[in-house]
Amino acid sequence: MPKPDDRSDNVEHLQEAVHNTIENFREAKDYLYEHGDEISVAEKEQILEKNDRRKHSISGFREEIKDEAKHQQGE
Repeated sequence: MPKPDDRSDNVEHLQEAVHNTIENFREAKDYLYEHGDEISVAEKEQILEKNDRRKHSISGFREEIKDEAKHQQGE
């Protein structure tokens, strides 16, 4: 028998994902600041591109949190 769709903790999971993504973004930024002159241009570009994707993910997560909060309030 399939499990019922329990969305009660979705906001919590999404908020954790936002927190983790922000932490990864900051760590990558710090890494570039500290070691940017020691790594290749290609590696720098990869890190910058990944951080750009992280920014988009954070924005998407925040929209999902808003939608999920509305759903939980019964709107």
